[in-house]
Amino acid sequence: MHTDFARCVRAVQSKDARFDGWFFTAVRTTRIYCRPSCPVVPPKPENMSFHPSAAAAQQAGYRACKRCRPDAAPGSPQWDERADVVARAMRLIADGVVDREGVPGLATRLGYSTRQVERQLLAELGAGPLALARAQRAQTARLLIETSELPMADIAFAAGFASVRSFNETVREVFALAPTELRRRARPGVRSAAPGTLSLRLPFRRPMCPDNLFGHLAATAVPGVEEWRNGAYRRTLTLPYGHGIVALTPRPDHVECRLSLTDLRDLSGAIARCRRLLDLDADPEAVDALLQEDPVLAPLVLKAPGRRVPRTVDADEFAVRAVLGQQVSTAAARTHAGRLVTARGTPIDDPEGGLTHLFPSAAALASLDSESLAMPRTRRATLTGLIAALASGDLHLGIGADRQRARAQLAALPGIGPWTVECIAMRALGDPDAFMPTDLGVRRAAAGLGLPATPAALTRHSARWSPWRAYAVQYLWATDDHPINHLPAN
Repeated sequence: MHTDFARCVRAVQSKDARFDGWFFTAVRTTRIYCRPSCPVVPPKPENMSFHPSAAAAQQAGYRACKRCRPDAAPGSPQWDERADVVARAMRLIADGVVDREGVPGLATRLGYSTRQVERQLLAELGAGPLALARAQRAQTARLLIETSELPMADIAFAAGFASVRSFNETVREVFALAPTELRRRARPGVRSAAPGTLSLRLPFRRPMCPDNLFGHLAATAVPGVEEWRNGAYRRTLTLPYGHGIVALTPRPDHVECRLSLTDLRDLSGAIARCRRLLDLDADPEAVDALLQEDPVLAPLVLKAPGRRVPRTVDADEFAVRAVLGQQVSTAAARTHAGRLVTARGTPIDDPEGGLTHLFPSAAALASLDSESLAMPRTRRATLTGLIAALASGDLHLGIGADRQRARAQLAALPGIGPWTVECIAMRALGDPDAFMPTDLGVRRAAAGLGLPATPAALTRHSARWSPWRAYAVQYLWATDDHPINHLPAN
């Protein structure tokens, strides 16, 4: 979008927050870059230039605006929507892969050479993987500076900088303030009251309907791993350097995020996972506009616009849970998952609630005696086959996965049919066009709305909802008075 100069100018002049994260406005006279919705008086068009990423603006010598804080804008929705190499790379960079494994590690995960990855990112985003990772480190550093009392040296290394000197130079270059000045300017009340806990605000594009999003997560919560407590969805997180506990509370203009981490190097990755879980980088106006073109869906969208797709913080975990949920009730699926957690999950301490374990990894589940599972023999075989494929690395479902290849690999496993494949594609792989025509809730809603009854006919009708069929599923599910569609009582 950043190449459409006239459209970008109109967005800036109208302070249109829908375009925050889609592009960044650089002002030649002040050498500052902003969000489109920046509250300051818009500059003259001849003084504007537009960049596809904060990293590109920084590469061009611009520093972040202190008013609109462009580094904290919602991410571009296309990185979750698209399935190409650039989008996969952006999801992996957000998860911290470049900081942990370098650019060669990123390229290996994508199945391309380092040169090919750098060339594609530069062509589309105006910055290579190192610059994109540097911009993310700067944002992580600012969050730690403003929301914690940590010494600056600790923040530097937690944010992924190789030295305190590079930390100081980057913060000054990006924010035009020294780290200590950033801390002094932090707004009152943003720091966490509980030692070791970070309190953050996760922005999103409006509108957002929290009912099905948080209702689904609470209703399907695995005992010991997830819970709804005091108006917040809480869960444990398995992270590259350690583990964490997050509490997510819906607010009118943001999601309140309280994070407790055993290693602060996991901060940026934990935030990225929480944003994916809640689908916070979605563009709800684009989604709802298309779905409203179908007169059958239009009343559902107008009644509660901005439904998001509840996703996951761990693709392998969700795949296991999807198999456990085959042809059983929500309560039964939770019970089965809870037994796996008790048998193979890693115990943790939770001073603030009832969380007791991390969900077990595929490697930990691989040694489980399948005969101990209280489920039909065929489903036990399906579960053990899935776990073996995940544990061996033959099946990859992470954020950098090739969605179509993963679909094909899942479908090739015994006992995994179209419903399970599309469920995993929607929730774990993040495919916005995943569709489940055989799902009981979808078929019941379709019948009630006068939509085609058979899966084949419903799939044909759903073509008009593409590429947002996963969101159409949320609106169809919402026609049923099921706990997944309601915020639970506190």
